[in-house]
Amino acid sequence: MLRPLLPPYGNSRPDPPYNRRVLRRGKVSLVLVLALLLSNAGLAVRQAAWLSPPRVIASGVEYFTSTDRSLVEPPGPTAVFLLKLDPRRVRLESALSNDEVMGAESVDALALRRRALAAINGGFFNTRTGEPISLLKVQGQIVSDNAATKGAVVIQSPARGRTELWFDQIAVKLSMKFKAAGREHVVPIDGVDTTRERGKLMMFTPFYHADTDTALNGTEWTLDGKPLKVKDVRPNQGHTPIPRTGAVLSYGGLALPDALSALAPGITVTLENTWKTLNGLSPKQLDRADAIVNGAGLLMLRGTVPANWESGEALNPANFINMRHPRTLIGVDRGGFIWLAAIDGRQPEYSVGMTFGDLLRLCDRLDLTDALNLDGGGSTTMVVNGRIVNKPSDATGPRPVSDAILVSLR
Repeated sequence: MLRPLLPPYGNSRPDPPYNRRVLRRGKVSLVLVLALLLSNAGLAVRQAAWLSPPRVIASGVEYFTSTDRSLVEPPGPTAVFLLKLDPRRVRLESALSNDEVMGAESVDALALRRRALAAINGGFFNTRTGEPISLLKVQGQIVSDNAATKGAVVIQSPARGRTELWFDQIAVKLSMKFKAAGREHVVPIDGVDTTRERGKLMMFTPFYHADTDTALNGTEWTLDGKPLKVKDVRPNQGHTPIPRTGAVLSYGGLALPDALSALAPGITVTLENTWKTLNGLSPKQLDRADAIVNGAGLLMLRGTVPANWESGEALNPANFINMRHPRTLIGVDRGGFIWLAAIDGRQPEYSVGMTFGDLLRLCDRLDLTDALNLDGGGSTTMVVNGRIVNKPSDATGPRPVSDAILVSLR
């Protein structure tokens, strides 16, 4: 008959030295496990202590607030509003006020009209006309160009798949090519969807307005079709209707340059983008992007701080970089989640605003690898479920803006 297997010392109980070794080993292991658990718990507490508990707005969308005075240096009253977005579950898009460049609209009105789940204000703009003043691409179309590099976020958000954000400091200018009388002409375009100036050639897209809103003292060319062809030349008329599938070229002044004098009906026109980036994004990525939104201050890029805000973006340290203002931020954390932030300011008893140094402290708390400072000041607005959740600084209420970044569910 087989006997049961016995411990090494020939009885059913290990001898005392063996038992003590096991107990000591077990105690050490237990202490290590408990220490690790307590350490992780402490880390979680430190990470979460400055944030409110998350409020789930929808699957993949969480809302947080913070009033942690240590976010700013020296410490002071602070009000921060944050959205954490799962890029697999949400879509982001750039949207124009009133669906056109002319005029402005508050972020809450824009979000309501477009039935967005959430929204923040977007790029910098002319508060008098509502026109963007730096690079802006909407629905795949450049509606504002810029010759100087500025921080920008590039959005690729397909109907299916994953939303992707890329960050860089970017400039873009457009030009026009055409052949006439056997000669090829290349003519720079001085501005897109903006007020025409004397001696300048502008291009107006269908996103601008129903017409060019121009005065009589100039010449305008209607472009339409695939490929684009000159359909009509309109001297000294202004207010040229913009075809939905084309564009209008508009020159301010009565005497045309030689190249533009040769631009006649029936001529095929090619439009080209010339991109400049400081951090390696390719023209191909920028050409195919759904949207590009300008900012001022690329705060984080692939885990590092660019810190070339003065030389690369011509930002003023005294009144912009190192001064506290209301701020709006977009970024991506180490786990791939997208963060939107609105930081109130210019209200000393409630929230003092942030400098770039304070914004970098916020980026560190959120573990952001990439981040951009968007338009701020009185424009800073965050909307969640149709309601403005922050407190914009303008005494008159939420400021009408040129564009916003909208959040919707897939």
